[in-house]
Amino acid sequence: MKSLMQQALGEAWHHLPPSLQAHYLPGTTLDVGHLDIEYPAFMQPVLFVLSHIGALVRRRGKAVATQVEKSVAGERQQWRRTMCFADGTLQRFDSVWESGPQGHVVEFVNPWLGLQMQPTVVGQQLHYRGVRFVVRLGCWTLGIPEWLALGHTTIVEKALDERRFAMDFRLTHPVFGQVFRYSGEFEANAQECGQPDT
Repeated sequence: MKSLMQQALGEAWHHLPPSLQAHYLPGTTLDVGHLDIEYPAFMQPVLFVLSHIGALVRRRGKAVATQVEKSVAGERQQWRRTMCFADGTLQRFDSVWESGPQGHVVEFVNPWLGLQMQPTVVGQQLHYRGVRFVVRLGCWTLGIPEWLALGHTTIVEKALDERRFAMDFRLTHPVFGQVFRYSGEFEANAQECGQPDT
């Protein structure tokens, strides 16, 4: 069985190093690591609202213990992210990934709001470029240009060794600059599923 990412990348999938391939294996997998979460102060009320509809995280942090559990349901992949902050507070950020047109993927943070992205292999790294936000209403899908919403999305993932990889997610608005970033290092497809280390 091919994973959703393997289908999107086609032959380019074989250029990814082992840790990035392990990150996107089919079936149920677990990545364990740490995230730095940062954003400017004026984004706090925006993120408070967005987090209530399932998008992004509303708290800053350094080296936040994080686990990402992924599983496949039909042709969709579920991502369940759990972040454990230094004071023991847990935050969840869940999403569902689906195949999109032209080798794109769409990440839905709730049943109607998603982000369409184009993954590309650059050297031995995996780069994502945001294409548009989408709103799905029944059988209709409405595209929203990135500049009308939070801004342009980029993600870069690179292997650190055979098991570990680093990732860097950024949202950059054409007027306000970088409005959100989380980045960190993970062990791909860790063997045991439990709470993140505190």
